[in-house]
Amino acid sequence: MMVSTRPTPSEALAVAEAVLASRYADAAFAFAAGSIMRGQGTWLSDIDLVVVYDHLEAARRESFIAGGLPIEAFVHDPETLAWFVNADVARGCPSILNMVAEGVILGRAHDRAAALQRDVARRLAEGPPPLAQAQLNVLRYEITDAIDDLRGERSPGETMAIGAALHPRLAELALRGRGRWNGTGKWVPRLLQAADAGLAGRFEAAFRALFAAGASDLVIALAEQELAPHGGRLFDGDCRAASSAWRA
Repeated sequence: MMVSTRPTPSEALAVAEAVLASRYADAAFAFAAGSIMRGQGTWLSDIDLVVVYDHLEAARRESFIAGGLPIEAFVHDPETLAWFVNADVARGCPSILNMVAEGVILGRAHDRAAALQRDVARRLAEGPPPLAQAQLNVLRYEITDAIDDLRGERSPGETMAIGAALHPRLAELALRGRGRWNGTGKWVPRLLQAADAGLAGRFEAAFRALFAAGASDLVIALAEQELAPHGGRLFDGDCRAASSAWRA
């Protein structure tokens, strides 16, 4: 049964320690992270628990309730964790890096955990790699297609659907185009605010107008502003070859 009050970081830490001792007793160490550990959680927030064994056959992700709190456990060994760290860096969205870098260290191998945490924090501070031209062109094409759809006669439902698809793509272009890490969901407005408060305000105003009143002018203008430094709209001349192995 889940608790219905907001837990404190110390309460959440006690739950994480109990979970590590009972469910992952053979693990070398773990990192307890998430909004609860930062003192920013709600009564529905979960604990992110990155668990590291000396060796596993394969990484896994588990969701469960413990001590009345929802737990998201990411279970790894050093090699599988390194693979996911590298994958996050490559896509510019540092989910697992944030958990490790900000997490509270638990378990027996504290020195190993601390060394790993320092390395991940360094990679996080370095920022993401630049967008590859192919990635950039996909974003330009998809954003162009979405704003052209908004220029047409659309039902309210269609407008919301287009806006919902456009928002993460436009945010990715805005953040990665500024050399910033990207995120998903609730992290997007936080990252936009950290990158540029004025930009975050323009995003909120534009999409609020789109979703509340179906007014697309601000979103279209915002998209064109963000496209401009990267070559502008892209439709004419776009070409993406499929792999020759993609055959049934």
